[in-house]
Amino acid sequence: MSAGRAPATDSQFLPVEAPDEVSLNTRLRVPPGKDLAPQAPAEKKPQRSESEVYRQLLSELHSSAGEENDGVAVRMVDIRRQLTEFQLHYKFGMDEVLTKINVLREEFEHTRDYSPIEHVNYRLKSLDRILDKVQRYGCEPTLESIRHSIRDIAGIRITCSFVSDAYWVAEMLCSQPDLRVVEVKDYIRNPKLNGYQSLHVIVQVPVYLSNRTEFVYVEVQIRTVAMDFWASLEHKIYYTYDGEVPGDILDELRDAAVKAAELDAQMASIRDRVTALKDQAPVSGQGATGPTPPDRATTGAWFPSDDAMGTTWKWEDIAKHAGGPHESPQS
Repeated sequence: MSAGRAPATDSQFLPVEAPDEVSLNTRLRVPPGKDLAPQAPAEKKPQRSESEVYRQLLSELHSSAGEENDGVAVRMVDIRRQLTEFQLHYKFGMDEVLTKINVLREEFEHTRDYSPIEHVNYRLKSLDRILDKVQRYGCEPTLESIRHSIRDIAGIRITCSFVSDAYWVAEMLCSQPDLRVVEVKDYIRNPKLNGYQSLHVIVQVPVYLSNRTEFVYVEVQIRTVAMDFWASLEHKIYYTYDGEVPGDILDELRDAAVKAAELDAQMASIRDRVTALKDQAPVSGQGATGPTPPDRATTGAWFPSDDAMGTTWKWEDIAKHAGGPHESPQS
């Protein structure tokens, strides 16, 4: 699979950065119907100043850029090469996942009258945004530490019509044998305190380079149109007030999140009453042409357990077997 060019999608970049910068660690109980979730270390270290983070990263790059007796120009070229290679690996990994999503999307569009995927957006974090997270998380400003600690450098957002479609797309994507599911966060069943809802899935994808294979983290957010509208508006409001949002506006945002969840539930109910639409959409665990053939390789080797769970993974099994913290709802 060629990863040099991204497949066709609705938008080249996510319209906004994910609201992971907001300190929102508790959740609001909203009736059940990945912008990107921070991958912070369990215990944050004291923050360094922005200039200190830049200085330390530059020092680390200098130390691995040629010999001491090389000219400044040669060493700067080597530093640029290191940074370019670092970002390209994430682009290649994102291209690989985008290709998988585009295959699913085109399959449904050409073989069925119904597709669970409405829109696809994607983006790569800039170096400034990456170093901002390094500063806030307190991780070491080295490329190796950044690779390990920050898992949303490459981000993809999939927008679906219905909540059931969001879970269905997550199951289809996570069942692909060359994707390793590292962590999942279900903010649909367990919304954040401010009302934010979405599925967050962090996967590792193999990128086949000229001399080695790199396993790159990519975060995929899957949400409904209503959830995406709310999240985009909340993000704009948060940055308009530079993080100091008045309490009355926060209350209205929470209320809007509840109404968005109710709208999703109402639209799903209407869909279920329309027999034609219900018949067109396969049940969870089926593809456009029926169940996955039994001779296809399973994804068991990617998960901690070697027990086969069938040819298509269910969301509950994905969440159970994925690594990383699993937060519980809070009042």
